[in-house]
Parts: sequence; C-alpha cells; structure tokens
Amino acid sequence: MRPPRLIEVTDIPLDDIDTSNRLRPVSETAVKSLTHSIETLGLQSEIQLRKIKKTGKLRLIAGGHRVAAFRALGHASIPAKVWDCTDDWADLAEIDDNLAHAELDPLELCTFLARRKEVYERAYPQAKQGGDHGNQHTGGCQTDILSFCQSVAEKRDISERQVRRLVAAGQALGPREINELRDAPKKVSLSDLQEIAKCGSVTDRYDICRALGDGSAKSAKEVLARKKAPGTAVKDPVEAARSKLNDAYSRAPKEARRRFVDDHRDELLELLGEDAPTEQAESLETDAEIVPFTSKRVG
Repeated sequence: MRPPRLIEVTDIPLDDIDTSNRLRPVSETAVKSLTHSIETLGLQSEIQLRKIKKTGKLRLIAGGHRVAAFRALGHASIPAKVWDCTDDWADLAEIDDNLAHAELDPLELCTFLARRKEVYERAYPQAKQGGDHGNQHTGGCQTDILSFCQSVAEKRDISERQVRRLVAAGQALGPREINELRDAPKKVSLSDLQEIAKCGSVTDRYDICRALGDGSAKSAKEVLARKKAPGTAVKDPVEAARSKLNDAYSRAPKEARRRFVDDHRDELLELLGEDAPTEQAESLETDAEIVPFTSKRVG
C-alpha cells in the first residue's frame, strides 16, 4: 500500500467537506456531548480529510461527529489535516479512529473489526496468506493483525477469542442484515452475534436477523430453537408480558394484591374506561368514589 502524504494542515469550510458513505452513522447524543466539550475545552484534534485527485474534492476520513458539532455551534470552517492517500489507507484510518475513540456496541464493533480485517488483508496480501494465527515465519503484517486483536481486547475488556468471534460475525453479516439488527428494539448482544457467526445456513442467519430486528424474538438461540420445532408459535411480546403479570398476581397474597391495585387505581380505571361504553365507564368512576377499590373489583 502506498504510504500517505500529508498535504497541509489548515481550516477547511464545512460546506467543502464530503461526508457521504460513512461506515457509522452520526449519533445525535454524541454530537450534543461533543458540542459541550468543544465549547468548554476547544477542539482537541483536527479532523482528517482526503483530497481526491481526479475531482479535487475533500472527503472525510475521520471526524464525522466533530464536523456535526461544529455545524451545530454555527462555525463555517474546521481545522483539518488533508492527505493524499489510497482508498485502503483512508478506510483503515476511519475504522481505527472509531475503534480507538468511539463507544461502540457489539454490532458496531463486529462490523468495524471485520471491515478492518478485510481492508488490511487487501492492502497486505501476505497477511492473509499467513492465516489467522500466524507464527514467527509469517512476517510483520501478520504480527500487526495479532497485535491489533490484542489491543482491541485490552481496550474493550474482552478476550482475544471474543475479538475473533466478533470478526467472524461481522464477516457473516451483509448490509441488509446489519440494517435489520441496527433497527432492533433491543441492542444485539455479543452472544447473539456469536450464534450468527456459527450459523452454517444462510437462511438461519437471515431468520435470526429478521426476528431480532422486528422484535419477534429476544435472542438468536430462541430463533434457532423455534426452527427446530416448526409447530412452536411465535411469541407475542405483549402476551408474554401479560402472562408474567397474571402469574405474579396469582401468586401474591391478598394484601399485596390490594396494595398493588391501590397503587395503580387511576391507571386501571383509565384502562377499563377505554374498553367500556361511556355509561359503564362513568359508572365505574362513580362506584370508585363510594366503594373502596380492592382486588375483588378487578378479579
């Protein structure tokens, strides 16, 4: 890979920066936090830009949140380092910036790690030829990959084995599955990603991502267990919650039930009123003023 060349360090108009096709979307929460930090402490480091030779455009390498924060603060320009570099160097710089500084969830971490491995092995083919484990004979590039896994493991407080599993999961996911998992009502766990990485069936992988994405399953293991027993009905999250409430209520002593109903009296009246005709709802409210509202009235 051709070494990068630093062209200049200067202020660049925000409108001249191409921020499209980023590997990670900008987080509004992170931008708000960074905006406050910049107001208090100033910008701690320049953003990184790449100058495209054919068009002369300036494409963002690292610093998407800093650009968004400067826009939010009303600045017209931002300090930047401008590089002449290859596509692969720019990709590696963007990935490493996120891995080093961003708070990444397991899904983001696995996609970044897999992408880094892909780009690095393309830039240094000899690293791929050495395999994943390497030894003293495989050369410096393989050592770089091993060192990187070690540094990620230490920074994220996870084992190197888990880092490799995250890489495998990221390699197994396509753009469609990543988008489905990003939209999941519950953050995808490392355990789920490890199950996806182990899937030998593309269909199983698609089904896991779809079910986690739309919330019809809580875990990858649940999806796979359901597939082994085709007659098993898909769990409705609302019905599952109702079942837990019924179970807890039925096992509680009478005094606990009474206190529970007293605690939630107004909400229960409102819910009963939504399902009852107007006259019945009014009657419920009138009765509630006369008769103590106890568990016997809703049982």
